[in-house]
Amino acid sequence: MLGAIAGDIVGSEYEGTALKTKDFPLFSARSSFTDDTVLTVAVADAILNHRGYVGCFHEYYLRYPGAGFGAGFASWAAAGRSEAYGSYGNGAAMRVSAVAWAKDTLDEVLREARICAEVTHDHPEGVKGAMATASAVFLARKGKSKSAIRDYVTGQFGYLLDRSVDEIRPGYAFDVSCQGSVPESIICFLESEDFEDSLRNAVSLGGDADTMACIAGSIAEGFYGGVPRKVARQVRARLEPDLLDTVQIFRRRFQ
Repeated sequence: MLGAIAGDIVGSEYEGTALKTKDFPLFSARSSFTDDTVLTVAVADAILNHRGYVGCFHEYYLRYPGAGFGAGFASWAAAGRSEAYGSYGNGAAMRVSAVAWAKDTLDEVLREARICAEVTHDHPEGVKGAMATASAVFLARKGKSKSAIRDYVTGQFGYLLDRSVDEIRPGYAFDVSCQGSVPESIICFLESEDFEDSLRNAVSLGGDADTMACIAGSIAEGFYGGVPRKVARQVRARLEPDLLDTVQIFRRRFQ
């Protein structure tokens, strides 16, 4: 889960800037957590304390209303609504990583990822993005190879993962849909050399940088055996105490 948060914080400065290079400062004074982190922690809280996702999402939105939530989610949470709103945005995928660490089998991960997505993102593409991301994280933490992860995600969800980052980058534009950002985020992990490289790949596409790095980082954490200490220190220093406490409790219990 810390890998997802690291990606969010690293990408936060570059969201919407159309950056097209891997050569950039990983952290700066402007690097901060966004709604991606807030909802990732909300999912962890729901799992840890056996709470409903809807109630957790409402609560965490009210704690951090200025964290950069999408308009659809903000309207839903501010109104205290419980019915989903048909979104296929990548918010369903960016918040789901805790599910893949808390569950013991792939079937359980897929089932819980669907539940987690459907409370807001009940469009088939929104559900698919969450399930694909969660399954990739689970397979990565279980020691599966990149080729095995690619084959499973392609076969199960139909995402085309045979492109390279260099092929995607020139024509890629900002896209918050699952179908337009989740496959690319997974490719950024698949093509990476290490954890940091997965984040640099994601940011360098020039799209929804924080969310794409969040997704790529969530998979990379499992595959590469954690988040590098120098990155983890920077991440922890930027989290509010309540968010950090939940992260640390979750990691002690499940990771």
